[in-house]
Amino acid sequence: MANHKSAIKRIRANNAKRLRNRYYAKTTRNAIKKLRVTTDKKEAEVLLPKVVAMLDKLAKKNVIHKNKASNLKSKLTKKVNTISK
Repeated sequence: MANHKSAIKRIRANNAKRLRNRYYAKTTRNAIKKLRVTTDKKEAEVLLPKVVAMLDKLAKKNVIHKNKASNLKSKLTKKVNTISK
């Protein structure tokens, strides 16, 4: 266990950040899954910008790697473009 006051505070702060990161990552994963199963072109086109914004935020905060975010955005955009009307 930590002995210094600053170390104890750091542990609390890290736990708070970890929980926040887990929440945002899980929310984004659920949005990605929802977008992937969508068969309606209009709905997919509405969801795509929201999911892309979520991925960008996660990459900016280093929750996920920027290249992973880029790859996911690319794959999702391709999928939305191949959905027939």
